[in-house]
Amino acid sequence: MIDALAKFNRNVPATLEHVSTCQKQLSCPLPSDYVAFLKSQNGGEGFIGNESYLILWAVEELEPFNREYEVGSDCPELLLIGSDGGGEAYAFDKRSTPWCVVQVPFIGMDYSLCEVIGSSFSEFIETLFKKDVHS
Repeated sequence: MIDALAKFNRNVPATLEHVSTCQKQLSCPLPSDYVAFLKSQNGGEGFIGNESYLILWAVEELEPFNREYEVGSDCPELLLIGSDGGGEAYAFDKRSTPWCVVQVPFIGMDYSLCEVIGSSFSEFIETLFKKDVHS
């Protein structure tokens, strides 16, 4: 995942306290590879590969942003974690085990519009990176 994030502007790492507080607020444990990412770089934004732009929210932003986007009423089994900087959100789909990462529009958010991008957080990052490198 390191090479894929070479152009990514990283935030200061999250503390264990921030991660624990977030998991309590969300009433669910976060995937281990995502927690490792948060503890090394608490979100950020930038290019992944040559053209994919990615914004990943800091752990402290997850609960308020999911509440503000009304995910609980539209798609309660999604946990938004960021966006493409445009109209598409990236989210964990809690209906799968383990949680996969999907892309879904912010406007008109519906399960039928979810597109799986990776079977894990790590695979999601690699998929965005490889999409542009190999296209």
